[in-house]
Amino acid sequence: MKTVIVGFIFPLIFLSLRNRNRNRRHKRQGIYVDVGGEPGFTIRNARFESLVTSAWDGVTTLAELLEHSCKNHGDQIFLGSRELIARENEVAPDGRSFEKLHLGGYKWLTFRDAFEAVVRFSNGLAELGHSRHERAAIFADTRAEWLLALQGCFRRNVTVVTIYASLGEEALCHSLNETEVTTLICGSKELKTLAKVRGQLECVKRVICLDDDIPSDTSSALHGWKVLSFAEVQALGGRVMVEADLPLPADVAVIMYTSGSTGMPKGVMMTHANMVATISAVMRIVPNVGRNDIYLAYLPMAHVLELVAEHIVVAVGGAIGYGTPLTLTDSSNKIKKGTKGDATVLLPTLLAAVPAIIDRVRYGVLKQVDTKGGLSKKLFDLAYERRLQALNGSWFGAWGLEAFLWNLFVFRKIRKVLGGHIRLMLSGGAPLSADAQRFINICFSAGIGQGYGLTETCAGGAFSDFDDSSVGHVGPPVPSSYIKLIDWPEGGYSINDSPMPRGEIVIGGTNVTLGYFKNEEKTRESYKVDERGVRWFYTGDIGRFHADGCLEIIDRKKDIVKLQHGEYVSLGKVEAALIGSSYVDNVMLHADPFQSYCVALVVASHEALEKWASKQGITYSDISELCKKEEAMKEVYASLLKEAKNSRLEKFEIPAKIKLLCNPWTPESGLVTAALKIKRESIRKTFDNELKELYSS
Repeated sequence: MKTVIVGFIFPLIFLSLRNRNRNRRHKRQGIYVDVGGEPGFTIRNARFESLVTSAWDGVTTLAELLEHSCKNHGDQIFLGSRELIARENEVAPDGRSFEKLHLGGYKWLTFRDAFEAVVRFSNGLAELGHSRHERAAIFADTRAEWLLALQGCFRRNVTVVTIYASLGEEALCHSLNETEVTTLICGSKELKTLAKVRGQLECVKRVICLDDDIPSDTSSALHGWKVLSFAEVQALGGRVMVEADLPLPADVAVIMYTSGSTGMPKGVMMTHANMVATISAVMRIVPNVGRNDIYLAYLPMAHVLELVAEHIVVAVGGAIGYGTPLTLTDSSNKIKKGTKGDATVLLPTLLAAVPAIIDRVRYGVLKQVDTKGGLSKKLFDLAYERRLQALNGSWFGAWGLEAFLWNLFVFRKIRKVLGGHIRLMLSGGAPLSADAQRFINICFSAGIGQGYGLTETCAGGAFSDFDDSSVGHVGPPVPSSYIKLIDWPEGGYSINDSPMPRGEIVIGGTNVTLGYFKNEEKTRESYKVDERGVRWFYTGDIGRFHADGCLEIIDRKKDIVKLQHGEYVSLGKVEAALIGSSYVDNVMLHADPFQSYCVALVVASHEALEKWASKQGITYSDISELCKKEEAMKEVYASLLKEAKNSRLEKFEIPAKIKLLCNPWTPESGLVTAALKIKRESIRKTFDNELKELYSS
């Protein structure tokens, strides 16, 4: 009897007290605050009475932030890159050739090494004749040299234009010409792209290639620009001593070109003060991140989420190991069979991801579980259900010793997919589904913080606590931001709505950027400064505040379409519901204002659809043929109806017809952005005939 009391009753009492404390801790995460500007309902972070500007005395710029950390963590490892041993081409049975990489371990620079490299690059830049009044651009994949070059520019107070490596030629030329870039920093792959459009580039004088192997057809003689390698610029800078020309907080650090989900990309002007405010704010609310942490960097550094995440690691003295989306895990597309992925070699403790990446990991794990089948699958399903019950607050879920055993015998192998040491994950760039959040909590035993922010707010906005296991919201405002909801009568949203205030989300604070480069009209439309000097950005997103002060994103103004009979359809809301189907890799809802119903383009999940076809005994030659079969169309459509019902969509919101597509939408295809958001107009143009057919059939 005593054993029962100690082993069962006492843990329940302990868990009750812990849950009570947890509930108390999360009761009020955001509180009402009186602010200036347009009337609305405004919330601030409950833990901070005033807006955060910097977490350190004497650190107000990104240049000062790096120098501060390098002085404090000199001999500690900082930037790691994997050694490339060999490239090989593997030929698939269908004749297609795929590049595979044999990668070695990580080679590291210490903080001291990195700072010396930054100083040498900065000196070399000055020796090349680049002045502080000229702009430089970085057009390259994420790597250690990206960060070193960025910080080298900052020591000359040079504004850096950041451009996605996957950006199309037209948008690339637009970005470089609009900002009058004179020095371009890129990889050898990107240099080949630049050589093709050299005649359209108006101001570029110097090209710095981050790789030593400069393509012969991009030489100075052929194109009228001076081409040097990153190593050559560093060598040049190592022979001279040039006094640093450090920036002020109000100076523009970065002009970040958005990936352009509609039209040409816009350049957002971020000051050093904006960036430091966001970094400081997130640091204040992320628990126990420090010098022992290792961060796996693979997202585009031209995306504000990655830029902020890496500088948070810089600030705390942690280590950054660089990888790529195609070499992330042992089973990634570019990893040679028998060799290890980035996560397995690095053993990271911290990871940032967009929901699309998390979903890929989730689907990959579930596919492996299904493939094994038998006892392994039954154990996984039981363990997952037991832990899910616990996370949902049930007394009868797996707690304490039972949870420990499930983690040890079932989930430990899954954690090894990402190295086995992940303790914190940051998700941003798009809404994270409840299923994906629970998957990370359960299978990786990791806290996951979901962030809401925009390029225009330096990624600052709202951020959920890592130990908050509730789903369906993005947390309270970060300490550098106020979040205000204002009425949007056209959409039927009001701050007086019951049971929660609803409206357009407006973000104000120290992280709100200056505006759009050379686009005063758009800046005046989207930015306002109130009578108290607080700068506000009108996001166009629709949200509502929960009773605890946490924000939930529920709609998007620009995605509202009025149908023929007067019903309003929110395209983004419907897409977020439909993508929950296991058969859907991506989806775009289309609503013609002159029609009474919606249609949808659905990109099929190959694994899920092929698994279903196998069970049904359906024969097909390839995925393209399978997607055209009526049985497949009916199965996918039935799953969409189920998701629509679960999300309580109205009948007019549900697509009446769908077109099943077999080819995935990638940044290279121009149909999604580098952050994997759909480019609605590009998709409409590409599939114009298919959309017309859906309405005419």
